[in-house]
Amino acid sequence: MTKFDDIFEVAADNHGLITSAQARQVGVSNNELVQYARRGRVTRVGHGLYQLSRWVPGKNDPYAWAVASVGPDALLYGESVIAMLGLAPTNPNRIFVATPKRTRRKLPGNLVVEHIDRIEPSAIYDGIPCQSAYDAITSCEGKMLPERLVAAANEARRQGLVSKRECSSLVERLARNDGQATE
Repeated sequence: MTKFDDIFEVAADNHGLITSAQARQVGVSNNELVQYARRGRVTRVGHGLYQLSRWVPGKNDPYAWAVASVGPDALLYGESVIAMLGLAPTNPNRIFVATPKRTRRKLPGNLVVEHIDRIEPSAIYDGIPCQSAYDAITSCEGKMLPERLVAAANEARRQGLVSKRECSSLVERLARNDGQATE
């Protein structure tokens, strides 16, 4: 196997993306990665982030790219988890990522970074570190319509992402909070 084959193996499991740190782990230096970019085998898509040039994009690739762009401790957060899982309609123009670390990288305007201390991925969906569906729904209280969150909870239950008890708990909590908001 060539070094590029090693890069391909890592990137193929990560939506076509590879970080310079991941490349170093398989024995490819930063200089070699830059050479692959010059030859057109990979494309630089962010600070220390490359994508295979001949990669056919998938529907969740923007979410994987967003998390990888923010850094190694980042995870998909809130509305974006709900959107990626197809639980309820959300604003597709913004992607929410949470990280416990300060981010100094220049990121596009549609990428919203939330700095949350001691947050860790509680689920991995399609190879992307995320909040669990349950946590994502609860983190969107007050940011999304309660009816949409109830629909998201029911859809998460249908997909097997939350238990029957968690779904009931979410629906009751959202109904209680919606009643308080209208009083």
